[in-house]
Amino acid sequence: LDMEFTGLHSTFSQNNKPSLFDSPVERYLKARQSVQRFTVTQLGLAIFLNENPNKDFFCFIVGSNFFLFPSTLGVTDVEFTLSASSIQFLSRYGFDYNKFLKDGIPYMNEVQEKMLSQHLLEGSWKVSSTLDRDVLKKAIDEVTCWIATAKEEETMTLQDLSGYQMIEVQLVLRHALQNVWTQPLGDSKVMVKKVSPQHRQLLENSSYDFCQKDLILLSARGFTNLFQTLVKAKKPLVGHNMLMDLMHLHDKFYKPLPESYEEFKRNIHNLFPVLIDTKTVTKSIWKQCLFPRASNLLEVYTVLCSSNLNPEDPMCPVIAFASDCSRYTEKKSPHEAGYDAFLCGSVLLKSAHLLLCRSRDDGVEADPSFSQYLSVLAEYLNKVNFIRGGVSSINFSGEDAPCQHPPALVVHVRGWPGLNERQIYQEFKALCRFDVRQLSKNQFILLSNKFKQLVLRDYKQHPHLRVSFYRHWRHSPSVNCLLQVSSIVALWSLLAFVLGRAP
Repeated sequence: LDMEFTGLHSTFSQNNKPSLFDSPVERYLKARQSVQRFTVTQLGLAIFLNENPNKDFFCFIVGSNFFLFPSTLGVTDVEFTLSASSIQFLSRYGFDYNKFLKDGIPYMNEVQEKMLSQHLLEGSWKVSSTLDRDVLKKAIDEVTCWIATAKEEETMTLQDLSGYQMIEVQLVLRHALQNVWTQPLGDSKVMVKKVSPQHRQLLENSSYDFCQKDLILLSARGFTNLFQTLVKAKKPLVGHNMLMDLMHLHDKFYKPLPESYEEFKRNIHNLFPVLIDTKTVTKSIWKQCLFPRASNLLEVYTVLCSSNLNPEDPMCPVIAFASDCSRYTEKKSPHEAGYDAFLCGSVLLKSAHLLLCRSRDDGVEADPSFSQYLSVLAEYLNKVNFIRGGVSSINFSGEDAPCQHPPALVVHVRGWPGLNERQIYQEFKALCRFDVRQLSKNQFILLSNKFKQLVLRDYKQHPHLRVSFYRHWRHSPSVNCLLQVSSIVALWSLLAFVLGRAP
């Protein structure tokens, strides 16, 4: 699975970007704000089937690329933000915004569905879109003028209706006029018939009613129906750096993201019991093997497909494409969700095969199964990669590992009043990539995965800034506070002792 969004990190809050200081809980709360502001533009699924024709191992791929757009039926009117950099990035790779805006498949979560169901039950139908309100007004005017002179069983046709307008026109007309019946004709048309109240009642209770509540909800759920099918299937779900994907899946198709990080983890584990993040897997393999550095999913795939990797291994998985996915064999389509989903599955199979080969001295048998691949992936299951933070991964089937931060530097400020984190960042950013957090009024902590000695050397003679390695017992505000309190208590105890002996 892979997803594209209208943005990644919200600038609504100054402190919303990922930081090396972040614990999993802090990162979740930051990402939650972003997920609530942005939406999904595209979702890609690649389904791999494990088959063994002629005793060779093949994986046949069925790839799908879905453009998605929030449901606008009835009172539902979702607001979302566009990040200029994300839009520019997707445009560079040929993203079709017309398909996203005009042809995007609707979706909704359980809360939105419950709200829509309630309005359908009460008959309190409202249209949120200004365009749809204009279309409805025009249709109601036409039908009102026609029905005044029409005879029973006479019909008329409303034309040029699109999408949900066909449903909304019928619901509004039926609610307003008790002597009409409506029926979709296809091709953006709706037939309106004048009927008696008795005939109308019979039609409402028949199986020919296309405006039944269940059918409307089925249409409004759109892609959520497929999401629910994925949940029921309980198949391993594979992604690359998939934390944001999982958060959007929860928020857009299941329920709004909870405030509790632990509740989010439990919900995701119940929905998808087996998660595999190829970033977590390949990060480990890259440490074990002397592979060329790969910065993105396509580069990882290219390295793993290299003929130099397993030149003597005829059993390496062969990816055979389904007939309707042939264009992915002809050209690369990075950052198209369907193509990236295919890359995820392919990287997983090739990584698993590599791990299986390394775990057996006598080689791999001629017919490796997916269950064997899962067995060598056991330590990576449900471990989702954590970018720039206190842990390397989030464990969705248990407790997270304790946070471990890289060695830190502390900056002491003298004679530079009002200095803040942003100014500190501007001061040091040319020397290395780091994150900064204020420790006290005149102290700041710098965290980096790799400090350059230039930082310590160049600030030895600085008039206002002094840089040293951070020592918890020396620089921690809580330790300093405890020492100060202890000193005061000790001083008063000594004073009381001396004064007590004075007579």
